[in-house]
Amino acid sequence: MKYLIVLCLFFQVVTSTAYGQAYKYHTVSPGETVFSISQKYGISEAAIYKYNPDAKNGIQISSKLVIPVVEDNTVNNSAVAENSPVSFTSHKVEKKETLYSLSKQYNVDIEDIKKYNKQLYSKELQKGETVQIPVFGKAPFRNVKTEVPSQPKSEITRSPAKTPQISKTREHIIIPKETKYGIARKYGMTVAELEALNPTVDVLQPGIMLKVGTNVLDEPVIITDNAFEFYEVQPQETLYSLTKRFQIEQDSLIALNPALKDGLKYGMVLKVPTKDAYGRELKEVPADKAENAITSKVQSLSLENKIKDFKTKNIVLMLPYGLNKVRIDSTSNAGKVLESDRVMRISLDFYSGVLMAVKKAKDLGISTNLKIYDSQQQTSSVSSIINSNSFSNVDAVIGPLLQATSEEAAQLLSNKNIPVISPMTNRELRSISNLYQSMPTDDMLRDAMISYLQKNSQDKNVLVIADGANTATKSKLMNAMPNARTVSVSGNNVTESSLASLMSTSRENWVILESESVALLSTATSALFRQARKNNITLFTTNKNKSFESDVLLNEHLGKLKFHYPSEYKEFDENNSDSFIDAYKEKYGYLPNKYTTRGYDLTLDVLLRLGAMGTLEKSVQENIITEYVENEFHYKKKANGGFYNSAVYIMALDENLNLNVAN
Repeated sequence: MKYLIVLCLFFQVVTSTAYGQAYKYHTVSPGETVFSISQKYGISEAAIYKYNPDAKNGIQISSKLVIPVVEDNTVNNSAVAENSPVSFTSHKVEKKETLYSLSKQYNVDIEDIKKYNKQLYSKELQKGETVQIPVFGKAPFRNVKTEVPSQPKSEITRSPAKTPQISKTREHIIIPKETKYGIARKYGMTVAELEALNPTVDVLQPGIMLKVGTNVLDEPVIITDNAFEFYEVQPQETLYSLTKRFQIEQDSLIALNPALKDGLKYGMVLKVPTKDAYGRELKEVPADKAENAITSKVQSLSLENKIKDFKTKNIVLMLPYGLNKVRIDSTSNAGKVLESDRVMRISLDFYSGVLMAVKKAKDLGISTNLKIYDSQQQTSSVSSIINSNSFSNVDAVIGPLLQATSEEAAQLLSNKNIPVISPMTNRELRSISNLYQSMPTDDMLRDAMISYLQKNSQDKNVLVIADGANTATKSKLMNAMPNARTVSVSGNNVTESSLASLMSTSRENWVILESESVALLSTATSALFRQARKNNITLFTTNKNKSFESDVLLNEHLGKLKFHYPSEYKEFDENNSDSFIDAYKEKYGYLPNKYTTRGYDLTLDVLLRLGAMGTLEKSVQENIITEYVENEFHYKKKANGGFYNSAVYIMALDENLNLNVAN
C-alpha cells in the first residue's frame, strides 16, 4: 500500500508539479494525430516531439505521450477560459518595485503574479529578477487590499510599545504564514514599531500591504517552523544570558542573527533554535537561572544556519521508475509491477524522501524547481532525456541510480559543468569532472575499518579469521597490525580449541572475521560466543556482506560479541523523535527505510550546499562536512577528476542489540 501511495504522489507531481514545469500523460485514442493532440492541449507539435521524440515515427493507439502544461493555464477543446492568461509579459524588476506597484502598473491581481512566479510565495521581489506578468483575455482587475476591517487584536507577548523612530518606510506584502516577529526581524524593527506604523492592521492576512522600515536584512522573511522560534529581547538581557537561556554558543547565535554583530539592543527580534543540529529538542532555561546554567557542548552549526543564496534551485531528479511498465488506470497492474520490480520500489522510496527534503528546504527559504525524468535503467534513455531537454539552468542532477547511467549523464553534461550526484552505487565510478559519488565504495569501507583497527588496537590481542577468498584483505590487516595472529580455518570451520589457545584472559580480544561463507560465519560466531563467557571479546569485520544477515547467525551472539562493522549510513533510533521521521510516519503510516532516508538526506544536503556555498564544488573546497538523519557527506576531489564521499561510520552492536556509532 505504501508504494501505491508514493506512486500516486509521483504521478501527481508529474502531472501537476508545484515547483516548475508540469506534465501530464495522454493516452492516444483511435484516430488521433500529433496535430489533433497539440490542438487539444493548446501546445505546438514541436513541444510534443521534444518530450516524445519517438512520436516522429508515428503514434500508436493506447501509447502514452508526455504533454507539457503550465499550471492553471491549460487550454481546453473550445476556447481560452475567461480567467486564464492568453500571454505573458516579461518584466525586469527595478529598484524599489514591489508586488503592489507591479499589480497597479499591469492592472493585475498580486495573487495572479505569484501564481505564475512560484518563488514569490516564499521570498520577495529581487532587483534584476525577471518575472512573468500574466495578460488576461477578459480578466477584470481585482482590487488589492490595503485595509482590513477591525478584528480582535492578536495576542503577542512583548515588552511595552516604544515610540517609533522610523522616518523612512517601504512597502511589504504579507505572504502566507508570516508573523509579526518575522517581518519585524527582516526590517530591523521591533514589533512595537511595526504595529505603530500599521495601526489599522490587527491580524496579518496574506496580500495585505504593511509599512516597514528600509533597513532590510539580506535574507527572506523567516516563517517559523518547529526547529526555530522568535524571541524579543527584554530589558537588561545580555548576549551571554541569551546563549545560556537558549543553550547555544555565542558565535552560533550571531550566525543566526547577523544584526547582533552591531550589538544587542532592547526590543530586537532574534531567531533562536528549539532543536539542536540533530533535531533533538532543546529545553529553554528560565531567565532567572540562565546566568548560572551549565550547558552541554553544542554541536557544530549545520548548513541550515549558513544559507546565503535563496534563489530558486533548479534540480533534476533522474531515476529508473520504469513507468513504461505501469498502466496508470490500473491499480492491480501497478501492484503486480511493484511486487516484481525491486529497482522501482527503491526508486519510489528514494523519491518519497526527495519530496520531504524539498519541503524541508522550502521551509528554510529555498524553493526548488524539481524536474523528474525516468531513466529506465538504460544509458540510451539518459542520452535521450539530456538531448531532448534544456539543462542550461540546472544547478544539479540527482541520479541516475546505476553506475553506467550515472556515468552517461555526467559525461553528457560535463561540458556544462552541471554536477551529477550518483545517489546509491557503491562501485568505483569513472573519473569525470562533474560526477559526485555520494556512496562510499566497498574498498573505502574496508580501508576505513582497517584504519580504525590500526589506530585503536595497540593494547589488544588481535586475531584474524579469514578464508581463502579473503587473502588480500588478510594481508592488508596483517600489514596494518603486524602483531596480529591468524586463526587456522579448515574448510568452512573454526574449532573452538584453536580459538581458545589464542585467547588472552588479561587483555581485550579483538577478533576480525572475513568471509562470505554462512557456514564459516556461523561456526566462528558460535565458538566466539561460548568463549566470551570467560574472555572479553569484540568482533569486527571489514565487509558486512549479506551473509552476516543470514538467519543462521544469531543476533544474540553478535550482540554479546559487540559486533563492529563499517557502514555508509547509521540507522536512526526509532525511540528518538526526529522531525523527518515523525512527519514521514504521519504521512504514510510507516517508518522510512534506508532508501527513503537517503533520498531525504542527499537531496537536503545538495540544496543546503547550494544555498550556503553557491556551488557544490565550492563546498568541497571549503571542506564542508554535513550529517543528517542517517547519512554523512564529506566530499573530496579525485586525482583524475570528479568527487567522492569519504564519510564512513563504524557501527557497534551492544548486548541489547542497539546500534551505535563507535567512539
